[in-house]
Amino acid sequence: MNIHEYQAKALLRDFGVAVPAGQVAYTPNEAAKAAEALGGDVLVVKSQIHAGGRGAGHFAEQPDGKGGVRVVKLGANGSAQIADTAAAMLGHTLVTKQTGAAGQEVRRLYIEAGVDIARELYLALLIDRASSRVTLIASTEGGMEIEEVAEQTPEKIIQASIDPVAGLQGFHARKIAFALGLQGAQIKAATAFLTSLYQAFTALDAALLEINPLVVTGEGEIIALDAKMNFDDNALYRQPQIAALRDEDEEDPAELAATQ
Repeated sequence: MNIHEYQAKALLRDFGVAVPAGQVAYTPNEAAKAAEALGGDVLVVKSQIHAGGRGAGHFAEQPDGKGGVRVVKLGANGSAQIADTAAAMLGHTLVTKQTGAAGQEVRRLYIEAGVDIARELYLALLIDRASSRVTLIASTEGGMEIEEVAEQTPEKIIQASIDPVAGLQGFHARKIAFALGLQGAQIKAATAFLTSLYQAFTALDAALLEINPLVVTGEGEIIALDAKMNFDDNALYRQPQIAALRDEDEEDPAELAATQ
């Protein structure tokens, strides 16, 4: 089962994972109110659909080529700017590499505080079926599809297999931090970040937890700028709070009927 970015970030925040402040909006008016609550000079308006490549996608009805993730530099009437941006996205069909030509209607947005990005990295936790272990995957090539990195520059992918009995250890985190070129206080921050991420992954019966990009800010903070999570359907009986996040509008009708 997949969930939206804003839902994944809310779950991760509960486990102490650093994420930017943000609010979900279903209407332009709600988007404007979110902008007023968040404040700041820069906000990001993100389409919430169960597909990757939102920023590089395009809206089928709009010839301007603007994608499903838009950075808005706020002027004197910032809330009105966000409302106008939201109106141009809500109810429209976003086409990405993962949606196919049919695209997916945008029914909700995530209004998020802007972040001073110094570096973009890649980080993921997933179940390795071959070893029956959780595997940590990282790369310095944040913002890119990991499949492209694996094909073009496989040497830039770092992996760490985690024993299910011992769990994530300090040496796993340090291995990843050093390989990503983190230094000084960033190594300690990355260790805490990875520990919280692993706790969330295992406690919530996740099958995949992908942070792309994981960013280092201008002040050296480690923050999950995006978050993708999906879960083991067979474990949902013990995760009612996760099952409640299901968005049936995003699911294939045939698969939904089979589930029901």
